[in-house]
Amino acid sequence: MWHIAKREIYDNLNSLRFALTTVLLLALMVTNAVKHLREHPKRVQRYQDAVRESSDRLTAHADDSLYKLAQYGPGNFYKKPSPLHFCANGGEPVLPDTVKVGDPPVFATDAEGNRLLEGIWSLSYPDANLNNKNVGPNVSQVDWAFIIGYILSLIALWFTFDAFSGEREHGTLRLMLANSIPRHTVLIGKFFGALLSISIPFALAVLVNLLLISTANTVHLTTEAWGRLGIIFCLALLYTSLFVALGLLVSARVQQSAVSLMILLLTWVTFVVFMPSTLASIASSFSPATSFEEFWRQRHPIREDLWDKYDEWIWSSQVDDKTLRGKSAFFTEYAERDERKREERLRYRSSQVYRARAITGISPATLLQHLMEGFAGTGFERHLQFVENTQRYVGQLREFVADTDRADPESLHILGVREGMSKKPISAESVPRFEDTLNLSRDFNTAATELLLLTLFVLVLLSGAYLAFVRVEV
Repeated sequence: MWHIAKREIYDNLNSLRFALTTVLLLALMVTNAVKHLREHPKRVQRYQDAVRESSDRLTAHADDSLYKLAQYGPGNFYKKPSPLHFCANGGEPVLPDTVKVGDPPVFATDAEGNRLLEGIWSLSYPDANLNNKNVGPNVSQVDWAFIIGYILSLIALWFTFDAFSGEREHGTLRLMLANSIPRHTVLIGKFFGALLSISIPFALAVLVNLLLISTANTVHLTTEAWGRLGIIFCLALLYTSLFVALGLLVSARVQQSAVSLMILLLTWVTFVVFMPSTLASIASSFSPATSFEEFWRQRHPIREDLWDKYDEWIWSSQVDDKTLRGKSAFFTEYAERDERKREERLRYRSSQVYRARAITGISPATLLQHLMEGFAGTGFERHLQFVENTQRYVGQLREFVADTDRADPESLHILGVREGMSKKPISAESVPRFEDTLNLSRDFNTAATELLLLTLFVLVLLSGAYLAFVRVEV
């Protein structure tokens, strides 16, 4: 088996296709690195500026009073740009990078425009411009996902289309099988020989790419980022194995190399190019996009009028306990209802995207795209993880405000109303700060189904190649 694999590697190393593959992959990976080094510092700078502005706003509110912090909130939240953006773009341009903290609603003003009645802040999730057609690979981005999904898969077919048919044409396959060599040994030897032949130029191109990126002062790859890169490289080998197995399957069934190449090219165009976009279009027709207001009217045709419910206390000028608690309940329920509307919309849009991803998962290229996005820290799953991070932090901040107010014995402990909250100053340093983090174990759990499906594709094609080869007449 190893002798056959070495012969395959030797033949490929001395072929023109190996040289062209090396040059092509090097050129693409260098282009990818140069583009990332030019664009990533700008993304990081925009993120740092936005975070600094939001932090200053939080500090100003905390220094003013606890009521100001409870009323205006912490400022907007910003998604941290992934240092592995060069691996998978993930549709980032069409995904929101901000979860906004809405200004407190103003319910009444006087003739001069002074605010007489204003509520408290609530989270606002920007509706993504993502439609179901964006769930497939993006050919406009020269990232690793494109290089592996399109170029490396095509190279794998180029290296295997004549694995058996070519030797049958030259008579060497009959000579090889005249010896007492099991056919599965020949198949596995050719499989590993082709896979290693493709892995050599790919690994060289990856090393050049990472050398350019890691040695630059503008990009910092952490230990976790290197671990994710290792996972992505293994995904690339698994995906390449799928097309190596496909090439061996067709080559074993076809007598002529030219016919084998034609069949493989048609198969590649169908499953890698046309199928993702076609299935995404079908999925989008099942889930048409609707505006936020239209969505809410469809889901909740009858809505409770909070004004009638709390009218007795909203306009009252008294400052007794019952009136203050009535106003607090109105402000809190108004903010909760607004956030609930946004969360329900987010879940609805997420279910649409998941449905589209399930449909387009028939294409191996789409599976690879989703897996690479997950481990690169980009894409739709990353967007949802960012939203979860903000929701978790918001819970911590609101708990901090409530605990701080409870610690003051002079306070009436009525949140959201100036007269009912603590008047004692608080330290801005004591306020919890938001941190956008990634969770590798969560990414593994999310990607488990798609990873299993991609592995199943490889095993099925490799089994098909074995069955085809053991039955072929030489």
